[in-house]
Amino acid sequence: MSGAAEAPLRVVLDGTPLLGQRTGVGRYVENLLAALAGPVDERGEPGRPLELAATAFTWRGLAGLTDALPPGVAPAARRAPARLLQESWARGERLPVELFTGRADVLHATNFVLPPLRGARGVLTVHDLSYLRTPDAVSTASARYTTLVPRGLRRAAAVITPSQAVADEVIGAYRLHPDLVTVTPLGVDGAWFDARPPSQDWLRAHGIPERYLLFVGTAEPRKNLAALLSALRGLHGSYRDIPPLVLVGPAGWGPALDTAGLPEGAVITAGYLDPADLRTAVAGAVALCFPSRYEGFGLPPLEALAAGTPVVAADIPAVREVTAAVVGRAVRLVPPADVDRLADALLDVIDGGYAGLADGPTRGIDPDGPREAGRAHARTFTWRRTARLTADVYRRAAKD
Repeated sequence: MSGAAEAPLRVVLDGTPLLGQRTGVGRYVENLLAALAGPVDERGEPGRPLELAATAFTWRGLAGLTDALPPGVAPAARRAPARLLQESWARGERLPVELFTGRADVLHATNFVLPPLRGARGVLTVHDLSYLRTPDAVSTASARYTTLVPRGLRRAAAVITPSQAVADEVIGAYRLHPDLVTVTPLGVDGAWFDARPPSQDWLRAHGIPERYLLFVGTAEPRKNLAALLSALRGLHGSYRDIPPLVLVGPAGWGPALDTAGLPEGAVITAGYLDPADLRTAVAGAVALCFPSRYEGFGLPPLEALAAGTPVVAADIPAVREVTAAVVGRAVRLVPPADVDRLADALLDVIDGGYAGLADGPTRGIDPDGPREAGRAHARTFTWRRTARLTADVYRRAAKD
C-alpha cells in the first residue's frame, strides 16, 4: 500500500504591493501569485503541494485584497497600521506575523521586509540594494530598509533576488552564504508579444504624436531622467524633428524635472497607464529609454523587446545581465553618466530604428532580424519559470 499523501505546505505571501497602483514590485507579486496558482513547470523539485494564501499589512486598504488575488489564493490578513508594524519589527521580535496571517509553514516577504516569525520559515525577496547603492536617490520609506533588510535577513531561511547582480551584492554586503540566496529572474507576460502600435484615435486621446520616445517608470532620482533630458536638450539644439519624450508612470518624488532649454512639447507627461494602454504605448515608441543609475533587474527593456521596440538603456550590471544576448542588435547600452553617448544612441535609433543600434557588419542589414531576436530573447523570461524556482525555494526552506 502506498503511503498517505503529504499535507500541503501552507505558504503565505505578502500581497501588500497588490493594493493601489501596480508598479514594479506590485507586478512581481501579481504575476508570481498567478503563476504559482496555475500550472507550474513540472521540472521543479518534487515535494509537497502548496496551499497558497496572501496577506497585506495595511489598515485602510485591506478591503481590496480579496479582489486583487487570483483564483486559488485565499486572503489571510487582519487590519494593522503598516508604519507602526515596521517600526516595531525594526526594533525587535515583537508582533510575529502569524498574529495577522494565522498558521503558516512558509512566509514569503515579497517586498524587502520579513517580520518576526513564531513558527513559520521565512523567505525574503530583496529586489535591489538601492538604499545602499544610491542613498541620495531613495525615498524616506526606502531608506528604512537599511535597518529592516538586515533584520529580515537574520530571520530568513532563504533569500530571493531577481538577478545575479543583486544576489552578488546582497551576499557581499551582508556576508551571506551563497547557498542562502536564489536568483529567480522575472517574467514577461505573454500579452506583450501581441502588443500593437496605437491607433490615431488612441494617440489623440492621450495627447501623444505619432513618433515619440518613451520612458516607463516612477519619476524618481534613481531613474536618471536628468541625464536623459540633458541628452535631448543637446539633440534639440542641433537637429530638427527630434520626437518628444513621453513619460509614463506614477508621479514619483524628488526634484521637479528641469525642462529648461527644451522646446515646448518636447516632454509629454502621460501619467500612469493601465496594463493594456502601457503595452500599446511601448509598442508604438521609436525606442524605450531606460537610463537608470541603478536597477535590480530591468523588466521594462525586456517588455519593450517583446513588443518589438528598440531599447536604449544604461550599462549597469542588472540591465546588462538581462539583455546581454541582444546588446548590439536590439539594445544599445551606454554609461548612465555619459550624456553625449546617450544622445548619440538616441539619434541613431531615431534615424535608423533597430538598424541604428546594430554594431559591426550587421549594421543596417535585415531590419526584421534584430526585432525578432529581441522577441525571442524576451520569450526566455517566463513567470512560470519564476514560480517554479520560487516554489523550489519554499520547499527547501520548509525542510531546513
